[in-house]
Amino acid sequence: MTPLMRAPNRVVITGLGCVTPIGLDVASFGAALFAGVSGAGPITLFDPARLRTRVAAEVKLAMADLPCRDRKLAFAERAAAEAMADAGLPAGGADAALSLGIGLELFSLDDMRARREPGFVLPTAPAARMTTLQTPSDLCAAHLSARYDLRGAPALHLSACAAGTDALGAAFRRIRRGDARLILAGGADSMINPLGVGGFSKIQAMTVQNERPAAASRPFDEARDGFLLGEGAGMLVLESLESARARGARIHAEIRGYGRSLDAHGISEPHPEGRGALAAMRNALADAGLRPEDVDAVNAHGTATPKNDRIEAAAVRALLGDRWPSVPVNATKSLIGHLIAAAGPVESIGVILGLQRGALHPTLNLDALDPACALDHVTGSARAAAHRTVLKSSFGFGGHNASLVFTRFEEMSP
Repeated sequence: MTPLMRAPNRVVITGLGCVTPIGLDVASFGAALFAGVSGAGPITLFDPARLRTRVAAEVKLAMADLPCRDRKLAFAERAAAEAMADAGLPAGGADAALSLGIGLELFSLDDMRARREPGFVLPTAPAARMTTLQTPSDLCAAHLSARYDLRGAPALHLSACAAGTDALGAAFRRIRRGDARLILAGGADSMINPLGVGGFSKIQAMTVQNERPAAASRPFDEARDGFLLGEGAGMLVLESLESARARGARIHAEIRGYGRSLDAHGISEPHPEGRGALAAMRNALADAGLRPEDVDAVNAHGTATPKNDRIEAAAVRALLGDRWPSVPVNATKSLIGHLIAAAGPVESIGVILGLQRGALHPTLNLDALDPACALDHVTGSARAAAHRTVLKSSFGFGGHNASLVFTRFEEMSP
């Protein structure tokens, strides 16, 4: 085989790190996830008394415990530190890069100066003067790249609720084609603030189950009334199998495929026939060289909004065909809420932990299944599963759709 005909790299995951409403690291997150623990509760980060929605899934870290006042930056740093340590990497090097999904908000560097810890590097002049012009994505990318010596060109993804999944998918493709050896990829977000909660309340996208926070996120249930907002970060180290073997790294799982699509239908709702969702899932399987028959389980976007759940379930049934009654489906947002740009990476870590444990975590609060959402939902408690291949999807505002195919790592896989 000539150099021009070099086979694509296999892409494996060697590091995991997360900050979530049910655990501040991967171990605690996994324990709570498979035990079916909800992270929901009354909003404490500000006074929501005048809003329709007064519940959310907050990360249990007070502002005084964070290195800066922008929570998404602090979560990204903490999750990245865990992922890099898990991968056994003090630094990346010249052929390593960053791929990050994150929400955009204007803020002041005075917020960062108000509280910081040793090691949190602030920008220097002239960037330090660009107070309201800098965004968290700018600063987060610069900080993480500098801290871990990620000298490859960074990639920022702003595709709303699909941003973190797109960050993983883009990293996967760069490594597969040989453009990078190793990429720190993931997402971070926190919209539990007056603007974020107020905006989603205005369009009536969120749950109003204010008296029952733990039961508020109800994917695919007849009584669902909107999503539960969450916050957090998930970071993963992706690298070529060749690189992982050379380092003697522990391999958590493998990414086999990535698919994208755009509904081009509406800002806050999917196409009524689920065309975009179905296209993204089909594209991911085609990219992996797999067929719908190869899918052993599905990790759903599962927002618990009236429109999304019905349309997503229909798209999954269309993808799986006659097999849909026997392919288990779970929805992580029922436990942690919707982490927006961080949703895909944190949910992907849950998928990977499930592959390692031979189990699928439950979907909470699915007490009365909406007949239009019929699938083999994992309810009640975690389910043992000898699954090998999981399809994980994120469908975002603006019609952004992204799907990934994860498999249990096996040396002889194609």
